[in-house]
Amino acid sequence: MRVGILGTGDVGQALGAAFVSLGHEVKMGSRTSNNEKMMRWAKNQGAKASTGTFEEAAQYGDLVVVATMGVATEESLNQAGPKNFAGKLVLDVTNPIDMVGGKTPKLAIGTNDSLGERVQRMLPQARVVKAFNTVGNNLMYRPDLPGGPPDMFIAGNDPGAKRQVSEILQEFGWGTVDVGDIEAARYLEPMCLVWVAYAIRTGTRNHAFKLLRR
Repeated sequence: MRVGILGTGDVGQALGAAFVSLGHEVKMGSRTSNNEKMMRWAKNQGAKASTGTFEEAAQYGDLVVVATMGVATEESLNQAGPKNFAGKLVLDVTNPIDMVGGKTPKLAIGTNDSLGERVQRMLPQARVVKAFNTVGNNLMYRPDLPGGPPDMFIAGNDPGAKRQVSEILQEFGWGTVDVGDIEAARYLEPMCLVWVAYAIRTGTRNHAFKLLRR
């Protein structure tokens, strides 16, 4: 499978490296094709990794991962060209984090809308699934935790797309909890703040959510 990654931060790099390790070909995209951070990443990953612009990464991928900074996501998708996502599985891993006004993060979007919904509205012909937004990048691939594997909560409108994401999650070492249509991203994005709040309080990043069932 060919994977396009939009975003050069820790999350995009972690997920890109995971897909490469599973044998997929990955193109990471940025605003400019000469982004030094993503070029170093690709060099470290080897022959299956390449780089380009947002548009080139979106065109390249059978699966496109949106791992941009939350508040810049809509601008990044416009640069990538919404037509380049048509018919594709889009993994939205973003959170609309607003750090303005203090050290404690807040949501820039919430209650009656979500960034996940905005991504789907911007990409009406894509099959958007919200996932990987409720854990730190250090645990995204094959997390080794007592009591694991942890669960990844997902939301999206397309049942087939969610089945594909569940298969990816299984390869990545996660259980899957499907919480409904993309509107449920309104609840998953605040879950990120719970993860962050615990990280701040304890000074650790080695935690994840798990849904217990009978």
